[in-house]
Amino acid sequence: MSLWRYANPVEFMRLSGRAMPALWALTAACLGAGLVWGFFFTPDDYRQGATVKIIYLHVPAALMAINAWIMMLVASLIWAVRRHHVSALAARAAAPVGATFTLVALVTGALWGQPMWGTWWAWDPRLTSFLILFVFYLGYMALWEAVEDPEKAADLTAALALVGSVFALLSRYAVLFWNQGLHQGASLSLDAEENVADVFYLPLLLSMAGFVLLFVTLVLLRTRTEIRLRRLRALELRAGRLAEEVA
Repeated sequence: MSLWRYANPVEFMRLSGRAMPALWALTAACLGAGLVWGFFFTPDDYRQGATVKIIYLHVPAALMAINAWIMMLVASLIWAVRRHHVSALAARAAAPVGATFTLVALVTGALWGQPMWGTWWAWDPRLTSFLILFVFYLGYMALWEAVEDPEKAADLTAALALVGSVFALLSRYAVLFWNQGLHQGASLSLDAEENVADVFYLPLLLSMAGFVLLFVTLVLLRTRTEIRLRRLRALELRAGRLAEEVA
């Protein structure tokens, strides 16, 4: 069975409609368990105190801010190559969700950084690239709204997604490219010798899983809305043409 069959709006609506209740339940379970466990049942850090618990919001939000843009890039490339409208609408639907995650990561990073670094903001390579990524999110959404032709808008935003992916990757790997800067390395890494302490590890994983599920659920929900809006616009255009013919 080909996965491309789900690029058909009818098939996508049918499958996503069935999946939504389970996704909402899993999202609530993982996100609720991770945040409650992390904020209320883990100890304070010996150096950072209670502020370390911002990790349960900051790290998952930063993870999804970057991966949301990568998802938009992949969906945009599928649109550019295969011309599947659902992929273009999915990319559009993901942008506000990714922008929100980026804003959450910036705000929680400032709240975490002020007591640790003594400043709310520093022009650190990772922080700067993250801020630029947020601006790209805003530009991406504005471009969709500014261009009336949906296919032309999808083409232009696909190009913007490709350019913005540079800053998404820089946000992830800036600490590897530049040694200077206040931002520490990754909290979780498959090849790192040291990760976050074990007492924080499992609730952080649950929070990350909850954020991933929240992103998937919201993108599916917004994509379904975009499909309905496109159908509504098509009906309005058809009704307008019929009215002109009758007149």
